[in-house]
Amino acid sequence: MALRTKMTGLWAGIGATLAATTAFAQTEGMREGLDIIGAPQPGGIAFQPAVTGVAQDIHALDNLLLVVITAIVLFVVVLLAWTAIRHNAKANPTPATFTHNTPIEITWTIVPLLILVVVGAFSLPVLFRQQTIPVADVLIKATGYQWYWGYEYPEEGVEYLSFMLDEDQLEEYGYGRDEYLLATDTAVVVPTGQNIVVQVTAADVIHSWAMPAFGVKQDGVPGRLAELWFNVDAGMEGVYFGQCSELCGVSHAYMPITVFAVTPEEYAAWLAGEAQEFASIGTRAPQVLELASAD
Repeated sequence: MALRTKMTGLWAGIGATLAATTAFAQTEGMREGLDIIGAPQPGGIAFQPAVTGVAQDIHALDNLLLVVITAIVLFVVVLLAWTAIRHNAKANPTPATFTHNTPIEITWTIVPLLILVVVGAFSLPVLFRQQTIPVADVLIKATGYQWYWGYEYPEEGVEYLSFMLDEDQLEEYGYGRDEYLLATDTAVVVPTGQNIVVQVTAADVIHSWAMPAFGVKQDGVPGRLAELWFNVDAGMEGVYFGQCSELCGVSHAYMPITVFAVTPEEYAAWLAGEAQEFASIGTRAPQVLELASAD
């Protein structure tokens, strides 16, 4: 990809900074030990698996709203059918002449109000939980560029860029054809069972960091720093895919997001430099898992 080559050359000029970090050099390892969990499915109409508490809350709220709107639609359809049958010209040749019905008017005011109160009672706690950022066990800064992502672990001194893989690179990184337009050459690495806070910003135009399986999406606005958080359930180690979700230019569709959720032991091994090439996919998984289990 010409754009990727151009941007790689640009950042090579700052190579002294990036090359000193652990993750930027980790570009060709790890895949066999992680299953792909969060990915779109052909013809799929459901959510991706919910692997965080926030995502589970969103799914529960969506199910509740589906019940509510289904009941409303069925009621309206039945009411329309009853009205058409009961009050057509043949069945009711002499129409009524009244213009008001106070009980009905009170009912169609109070009932929708009660429905909105129920919806609000269940949706506001979900919103508050999303927007109440906990103390971070792991802090990550994600910066959107046209059209790739930059990641920084400020407390760990780790910094690297993440580009979408070309179609002919997928096999080299351990991906299949189905992961084209989803997989990147480096991934965000996070431990399961810990609070991950992601600070999102952008360097040029508005981007959006979105990870459906985590139930998070946050716009990155140049000059501003926004936050999101998630905590991947223990036992849900795997590969998760997301996308920039804010129209950001001609190559908007080509800046995906890859997250590796791993055990805390594997994450510690990665930070310690023992899990070589762990930020991206390939053949190092058995060695990485062995190192982590030995610790």
